[in-house]
Amino acid sequence: MSLLNVSKYPRIRRHSLRAHKNHPMWKNTKARHLAFRAHDRHVITSLQFDTDKIIAGSDNTNINVYDTKTGALRAILEGHEGGVWALEYHGNTLVSASTDRTIRVWDIAEAKCTHVFHGHTSTVRCIKILLPVQIDHHPDGTPVMMPEQPLIVSGSRDSNLRVWKLPQPGDSEYFPRTESDEECPSLIRVLTGHQHSVREIAAYGDTLVSGSYDCTVRVWKISTGESLHRLEGHTFKVYSVCLDHERNRCISGSMDNTVKIWSLDTGALLYNLEGHSSLVGLLDLKEDLLVSAAADSTLRIWNPANGHCQSTLSNHTGAITCFQHDGQKIISGSDASVKMWDIRTGVFERDLLTDLSGAWQVRFDAQRCVAAVQRENVSYIEVSTLPNRYPVCNLLIHEGSGFRCIL
Repeated sequence: MSLLNVSKYPRIRRHSLRAHKNHPMWKNTKARHLAFRAHDRHVITSLQFDTDKIIAGSDNTNINVYDTKTGALRAILEGHEGGVWALEYHGNTLVSASTDRTIRVWDIAEAKCTHVFHGHTSTVRCIKILLPVQIDHHPDGTPVMMPEQPLIVSGSRDSNLRVWKLPQPGDSEYFPRTESDEECPSLIRVLTGHQHSVREIAAYGDTLVSGSYDCTVRVWKISTGESLHRLEGHTFKVYSVCLDHERNRCISGSMDNTVKIWSLDTGALLYNLEGHSSLVGLLDLKEDLLVSAAADSTLRIWNPANGHCQSTLSNHTGAITCFQHDGQKIISGSDASVKMWDIRTGVFERDLLTDLSGAWQVRFDAQRCVAAVQRENVSYIEVSTLPNRYPVCNLLIHEGSGFRCIL
């Protein structure tokens, strides 16, 4: 783990981006690029950001932390012995998962690893930080909060899930002498039942949903570890899951080209959503709109209440590798471009980036969009401010690519 003097890295280059004269949101827009190298030419497998920092994990075993506004490299977090496959953070605490079969917990400000969790016997494929939320009221009117404490949930190619206590500031550091989890004070329980790799997880309150290459979805009660339902119906690997906690449902996407909506109460299949012609690798549910993205180069917008398809977005030419929506717009990436859509109408708005050899990740908030792409085998991260609706301003570029892949 080390804080870096970035003066030894190539000078940041500034460029101007010409505004599109025919679109009103581009008028009087002054956009500039910041370009810098990162992770050399290694793949960045995971990407998170906020207004202060960008955190990128790579298959070179390292995690880099950058300044969102300037692109300056703040720190390199070293310690994993295999590629970093997933990461999440809350406040100053970062959690990462790796092909080295471990989970590491980091103090971001100090660029320091504070805990190492062993126990998984294969790549840790997905992790989730789960914070307490109110799910009900006690008879006396006080809120019921679940989980009772902040947790980490991890899913692995070893077919198991593990539930851990999220270390808090001031907790003793933990570096085990062996690769066993028997003495780990943070381990709460191991969830067993899947017969193949756990590909994706989603959690809310006391409910955890996991999708697996064994073609099933499982619903778990986190506080007890009980498997409540084994959802069968997909005929090929499950790649994506999400929770619709307001309706007490879960949703899954599969290599069988379908999206399925399930009841968490009974485990029954409520709706089978057909239309995609290839792997459904990504799902996102927000603002009462469900969006699915597939390897058939399309995105579909669904009504999660009744399973009706409202729009099919088909301007991409390759598999959709990344997307996000906020209830108003969708930003999606495919092999050659990053595009923006109006989610309410399904209308294609514009290309944000073109002439790409790969688009790996897009994330945005109210102020800016972060896109990770490749051009002629050189990788870039581009951070764009969002003037009004259109994310077309300040761009931050580097070598390396950040993405949540669907391979």
